[in-house]
Amino acid sequence: MPWVIAIMMFLTVLAAAAGLGLGTAASSLDEDTGTRATVQIVEPNPDRREAQARAALAVLEGQEGVESVRRIGSEEMEALLEPWLGPGGLEGDLPIPAMIEVDLSPAAYARLESLRAAVTEVAPSARVDDNAQWLAPLAGLIRALRWLAGALVLLMIGATAATVVLAARASLDTHRSTIEVLHLMGATDVQVARLFQRRIALDALFGGIVGLIAASLVLLVIGARVGALGSDLLGSAHLPVLSWAVLVALPVFGVALATVVARATILRALGRML
Repeated sequence: MPWVIAIMMFLTVLAAAAGLGLGTAASSLDEDTGTRATVQIVEPNPDRREAQARAALAVLEGQEGVESVRRIGSEEMEALLEPWLGPGGLEGDLPIPAMIEVDLSPAAYARLESLRAAVTEVAPSARVDDNAQWLAPLAGLIRALRWLAGALVLLMIGATAATVVLAARASLDTHRSTIEVLHLMGATDVQVARLFQRRIALDALFGGIVGLIAASLVLLVIGARVGALGSDLLGSAHLPVLSWAVLVALPVFGVALATVVARATILRALGRML
C-alpha cells in the first residue's frame, strides 16, 4: 500500500500544482490586461501618422480614469516584430503603426466606447483594441483547465480512500484469528482499530513523502524548462510560496484521510464480525 499511495500522492501533487499554477497565471493575466487597451494608429503616411499619434496621446491624457498612457517606441516595436520579419525586415519602407498602451481604471474601462469615440475623432486612423476581449478565449481555457485539475485532485483523493479501504479489509482478513484471540483477552474494537490505523497511517506517511518528493523534483525540472523558454505567459504560471505550502500540506491531509478511513472501515468490519 505505501507505494500505491506514493503514486496517488505523486499524481495528486502534480494536478494540484497545475491548478495552482493556472490560478497564478489567470491572476497575472487579469492584472496585466484586465483594464488595459491598445491604440494603434494605422496610417501609411508617416507625417499624418505622427500627428494623429500626438493628438491621440493628448486626448487620452486628458480623459478621466486614464491611469497611464505610454507610447511604444520604435526600438521596442522593432524588437516585437523581429521574430516575424527578421533582423532586416524593418529597414525598408514598411509602414509600422504607432502603438499606445493605455491603463484604465475600472470605471473608465466601462466607458471604453466613449473613449474610443474621443480618440477616433482626433485620429481617424486609430483603432482602439480591448486587450481583455482578445484574450477572453485564453482566459476561458485557463478556467476550464483549473476545473479539470480540481476534478483530478478530487478523483485522486477518492481513489486513495478506496485504496485504504481495500488495504484495511485485506489486513483484517489476514489477521482475523489474531483479532479473535485479542477479543478473548478483553481487547475492545477501538483498541484493535488503533493498531490497524497506526500501521496504515505510517504507510500513508511514507507514501505521501515519497510522492511529494518525486512530484517536487518533476515540478522543479518543468519550471527550469519553462524559464528557459523566456515566455511571459508560461512564466506567469509559477508557484508562489503559499502554493508550495499547500502542496506540502497534501501528504499531511493524506495521512489524516487514511487514518479516518481506516478507523471507520475497521470498526465497521469488527462490528459485523461479532
